Amino acid sequence: MTPEQIYSDAMTSAKNAEREFMEQHGEPMYCGFAWVRIDKARQPFVTWLKKNNIGDKPYVGRGWHIWNPAGNYTQSMDIKMTGARAFAKVLRDNGIEAYADCRAD
Repeated sequence: MTPEQIYSDAMTSAKNAEREFMEQHGEPMYCGFAWVRIDKARQPFVTWLKKNNIGDKPYVGRGWHIWNPAGNYTQSMDIKMTGARAFAKVLRDNGIEAYADCRAD
């Protein structure tokens, strides 16, 4: 798969996961942030992300981060983390080492 296809599949998975979570649980009011962390930033997928202005270099540490990968405007950390996990899983399924991270607001 091309990087564009992988990204598209990851976005779709993240959005679907967040929608399903909201349908089942509503919007938990625990505010926070979630992102996908890719530790190895020197690979074709991250190069594609950089060329398309997706994500950024973390302030601390290494690699590449994609904040709020599904683009959901909720403040719920639970919902955002669900999307980040789904996004990261698609990347891992395509051989890209990726993790979902979060922090409370």
